Amino acid sequence: MRGGYSEYTRRFSRDDLLREIDAKISHLFKEIVPSDDREWLLTNGLGGYASTTLMGNLRRKFHGLLIASLSPPVRRWVFVSNVEDEIYIDDVPRRFENHHFNLLPIPRFTCNFGGLTIEKSFVMPRHENTLIIRYRSLDGSDFRLRVRPILNSRHFYDLNSGVRFDVDLDDGNILAKPDNIERTLRIICKFKEFRRKLTWREYRYDIDRERGEGWIDHGLEIGEIELMSEDGEAYIVFTIEDRYYDPELEVRKEIDRRRDLINRSGLPSEMIPLLLSADGFIVKRRNHATIIAGYHWFADWGRDSLISLPGLLLVTRRFDEARSLLLNLSRYMDKGILPNAFTEKEDVPIYNSVDASLWFVDRVYQYLKYTNDIDFLRAIWPKLVSVIEHFEKGTLFDIRVDEDGLLHHGPGLTWMDVKIGDRYITPRSGKAVEIQALWYNALRIIGIFSSLLGDGRAEHYHSLAEKARKSFRERFRSFCDVLDSDFSLRPNIVILPSLDFVMIDHELSSRIVDTIEKELLTPYGLRTLNRGDPRYKPRLIGDYDKDVAYHNGCVWPWLLGFFVRAYLRVNGYSKEKRLFALRRYVLPLMDNLTEGCVGSINEIFDGDYPHLPRGCISQAWSVGELLRCIVEDILYIRPEYEDFYKSL
Repeated sequence: MRGGYSEYTRRFSRDDLLREIDAKISHLFKEIVPSDDREWLLTNGLGGYASTTLMGNLRRKFHGLLIASLSPPVRRWVFVSNVEDEIYIDDVPRRFENHHFNLLPIPRFTCNFGGLTIEKSFVMPRHENTLIIRYRSLDGSDFRLRVRPILNSRHFYDLNSGVRFDVDLDDGNILAKPDNIERTLRIICKFKEFRRKLTWREYRYDIDRERGEGWIDHGLEIGEIELMSEDGEAYIVFTIEDRYYDPELEVRKEIDRRRDLINRSGLPSEMIPLLLSADGFIVKRRNHATIIAGYHWFADWGRDSLISLPGLLLVTRRFDEARSLLLNLSRYMDKGILPNAFTEKEDVPIYNSVDASLWFVDRVYQYLKYTNDIDFLRAIWPKLVSVIEHFEKGTLFDIRVDEDGLLHHGPGLTWMDVKIGDRYITPRSGKAVEIQALWYNALRIIGIFSSLLGDGRAEHYHSLAEKARKSFRERFRSFCDVLDSDFSLRPNIVILPSLDFVMIDHELSSRIVDTIEKELLTPYGLRTLNRGDPRYKPRLIGDYDKDVAYHNGCVWPWLLGFFVRAYLRVNGYSKEKRLFALRRYVLPLMDNLTEGCVGSINEIFDGDYPHLPRGCISQAWSVGELLRCIVEDILYIRPEYEDFYKSL
């Protein structure tokens, strides 16, 4: 139904569902208490970012105020670790303490200095390795400010050991040139005085220490910069870009850009925090859009990008970027296989995934349901055919279609891909259940596309799909994780009833949903293994390698979106069921919006109560699937051309 998106938005603008979401959001963001257990994140659309704790401290080697991306979206490099600042009240220096934090419209800290309230906010101009800090008095009074920048020069995986800096003045700018990279950091501000004094600081990152990683670092304090505000505002710019900045203009441009994203989405205002969180993952790779898998340390991953795509780019109506991402990713296809990841330091594609190509087929279908972009389908069609043809005849990593029509694959090729030394922790080789679900779904989609384009192969794809469906129904037993070989109870079975084309019946779908709810569901997502299994690890950090727990107990939020869809599929999309799903499954996860990284959702949580947040503080598919399931499943705002494609 054309125009359905805006019509549904209007229909639900005063609905009980949105009131429940609004109540949760309003409660969470009413007053965020600063602590060193909470973090904030600001990104630049290149893979670079700024991030510290809400107390302004550094607890990770990945923290810093200017982490630039030198080969977007990878090669992240720390240039500014932190800034210490003081406001002078009656010539007495006062630090930012007992402050409040707000996320919207831009990250900002507000502190009352005995009658003078100062707001410190942060902006990163889009697609530039630059940070702007704005200090502003809320009543317009002028003030004196002293700033001590602490610099660094290292890859964000590494620690500083012996870097030398040249620090000079040039045309009113402070220039800092490290000797380990051909880049110069410029500090731009209208300073009253700069007192140069180089002092090395030691940093000890306790979170990295707990994770068993390197944790002692050094940053260089370059001296004191004294500024006087003008009309109650003062700015300081840190950049490795070679251009002039009007900081006041840049702040306005970024606020306007964010407002435009919100307006363009057509979504209710209750979704603004998730919309802006989604924006942070969307970055550039060689002038094409891609998605960072998670902050701080992930690059763009094929599988993660594709799973995240509907929530980050389709329900938010960023269709041009969705098209760009799919086209760009297809350029890296090799023998029907898409890259699973790109290395951070070398920017080299890594091919070790059986499901990325199958998710790719599905995401082209999701994109078409929103846009009906037939020209795009024609352009991408040879790549889609390549996936099926190579999988049929056999391709890399022992990926092949067996005589039973099901898809066989080698170890370590699914999303549960952890490898320690030469050993896969969850190898899942053979015929993993979600791979069969994705294979059947892909065959049905390719059949529809074949009919739509009239290429004459639709019947062949239909025959392959029916053979796979029949074989799977005959062989699927006891909620196994891998057909005939692994009978662990894992969450991968949730994919079976949650795709567009489902090869199991309603009764089995219902039993899967009931079993997952009973055995694997937590307030923050699904456990990766049931607690009765002897391999179950209750926490990420314990007397074992943390990677062992990653897929043997840890909770993953992204799976919750698929569970919500499966639940509503088997129970019906009535308003009552959607309200129940919202209250029972979705709202508890939204608590994490202010528990870890403010405004975002963690990568994983401990399997046991209290389910502490772990892993990346801001994960693309965690945010993407939460946003998608709220829009598509809870609010039931469906793709504009969905009915058309269902009719084919």
